[in-house]
Amino acid sequence: MSNIVIIPTYKEKENIESIIRAISSLSTKFDILVIDDNSPDGTADIVKTIAVSLQNVHLVERPGKMGLGTAYIAGFKWALENGYDYIYEMDADFSHDPRDLERLYRECAENGADLAIGSRYISGVNVVNWPLSRVLMSYFASIYVRVITGMKIMDTTAGFKCYKREVLENIHPSRIKSIGYGFQIEMKFTAWKLGYNVVEIPIIFTDRRLGASKMTGGIFNEALWGVLRMKLRSIFTKYPKK
Repeated sequence: MSNIVIIPTYKEKENIESIIRAISSLSTKFDILVIDDNSPDGTADIVKTIAVSLQNVHLVERPGKMGLGTAYIAGFKWALENGYDYIYEMDADFSHDPRDLERLYRECAENGADLAIGSRYISGVNVVNWPLSRVLMSYFASIYVRVITGMKIMDTTAGFKCYKREVLENIHPSRIKSIGYGFQIEMKFTAWKLGYNVVEIPIIFTDRRLGASKMTGGIFNEALWGVLRMKLRSIFTKYPKK
């Protein structure tokens, strides 16, 4: 069974080598695909240097910032074309513990999940180093999404997860309308509507220590309005069950 971790980057020179080496040191084999949006700090050059000695590292360079969703869509397309069975989303900044990749893998490969989510909220609020305002914004955003969509997922905006290949093949990610952080919500919603087994496992999310956060209140506002549009579109969309 083959695994690939997709890591979108923009100005992550402080973190990228460390996260690649941490993933590469795990007992389970994970390939790594970095999708870099023309980082002016040389992030892509660091990846190229590492890839000379680590054969599990791959790089896709894009001409500029084109949105988180389109980065993942590019990564999904590359992963499916190259035959990977389990496809992961992960941040570059160590907010997600690389060791939890193995837990996501086991949930899909051994325990029957089609989509496994590393959840900050399935067992309380497990967030470290976020200001209270951001914790509340994220937590209540997930409640809002659950109310609007009917999903039972506790962490609807989570960006740390594992998809079985079949899920992405049937979602057709290029049809997803959201391109910012709403992309994370719409992908989960579509998998849920298709009838896949979506499972959350508890993780501890730790805010980045190095580099600058890309999250703003505007991004959350965009996602929240996008949820209403997504729900309305779903009324007129057929979701053939697997």
